[in-house]
Amino acid sequence: MGMQIGIVGKPNVGKSTFFNAATDAHAEVANYPFTTIDANRGVMYVRRPCPCKDFKVKCTPRNSKCINGTRFVPIEAIDVAGLVPDAHKGRGLGNKFLDDLRQAHAFIHIVDASGSTDEEGKPMGIGSYDPIKDVEFLEKEITYWLNDIIKKSWEIIARRCELEEKKIEKMLAEKLTGLGIKEEHIHNAIRKLNLDPVKPSHWTDEEILKLSDYIRKTSKPMLIAFNKCDIAPENLIAKADEIIKKGYIVVPTSAEAELALTNASKKGLIDYYPGNNDFKIIKSSELTEKQLKALDYIKIHVLQKFGSTGIQKCIEEAVKMLNLIVAYPVEDEAHLSDKEGRILPDAHLIPLGSTAKDLAYRVHTDLGDHFIRAIDARTHRVVGAEHQLKDGDVIRIVTDA
Repeated sequence: MGMQIGIVGKPNVGKSTFFNAATDAHAEVANYPFTTIDANRGVMYVRRPCPCKDFKVKCTPRNSKCINGTRFVPIEAIDVAGLVPDAHKGRGLGNKFLDDLRQAHAFIHIVDASGSTDEEGKPMGIGSYDPIKDVEFLEKEITYWLNDIIKKSWEIIARRCELEEKKIEKMLAEKLTGLGIKEEHIHNAIRKLNLDPVKPSHWTDEEILKLSDYIRKTSKPMLIAFNKCDIAPENLIAKADEIIKKGYIVVPTSAEAELALTNASKKGLIDYYPGNNDFKIIKSSELTEKQLKALDYIKIHVLQKFGSTGIQKCIEEAVKMLNLIVAYPVEDEAHLSDKEGRILPDAHLIPLGSTAKDLAYRVHTDLGDHFIRAIDARTHRVVGAEHQLKDGDVIRIVTDA
């Protein structure tokens, strides 16, 4: 399974608009809580330099797209319905949505920077609500959710660990494996909190809650999309600094602006690519006065003020948080092609430290099972199963099948 990024937040903050703007999917967008009932899935794209420039070839991508030498590499997004306080106790649409987050490797938390939605997601006057409360509430919800899962059979796990002299981090990792939490996350948390790994039955409820919180931070990194930034009062935009002090990356965003620009671009009315700091009007005669005014507003209040709509930047930063690199598997390293003759057909996001064999398994289980060696198309050197890949590597996988 590839990497997945969860788009999270309370109702009515522009989360579905962000999802639509960031993907080719079209979730229902409406101005009331709980519009999103089921988790929507879509594909977002992260920008990377395409090797076609280095090799001076014209690529024919299959699973991604190349625009002027920039490769847009796919990563899955999950748009999860709005969470409300005490969702972990089943409030609102509760645990179903926490469960939807299980497989997310990182979160983009959409926060209403304009302060125009209360804690339940109900509309209120601009500047009436402190966006920092949303960050704290989501931290708490995910921490308590993890804590509830850990506590369910804690006494049995702790006792078995002590009687059978088993490692507590290994036993907990087995219990939390479906959440994408690894043994190293738990080991680091135990060490950081100075907990006694030999006597887990002595840990207090407060210590287990702290453990849950630390595991959340390290296993599910989160960045903050400070949405509706164009209508946010200056004193609320300044709140971003307080969130940064809590250790978060904060990106000012306008999901509505991005959606408007991408829709206009698809219709051929403007020239715009995700992440650009400007756009060019191509067919002004086909735009109404209202549309021209809207585009002018976006140019002044979003692009010139914040440098971009922020949507693409959120995707790039989330991928950086996850320490992902891009590798390009090919079947013919001389022509950089697959068996259909497509040049540099596929681009895969994989964790930093991945090996040639890991890439083989990522492409297809059979390739991994029958792996013999790989060839680096840049250096023409043969590399083994344990060879660690670098960002931008073009690799041929050789099998015995």
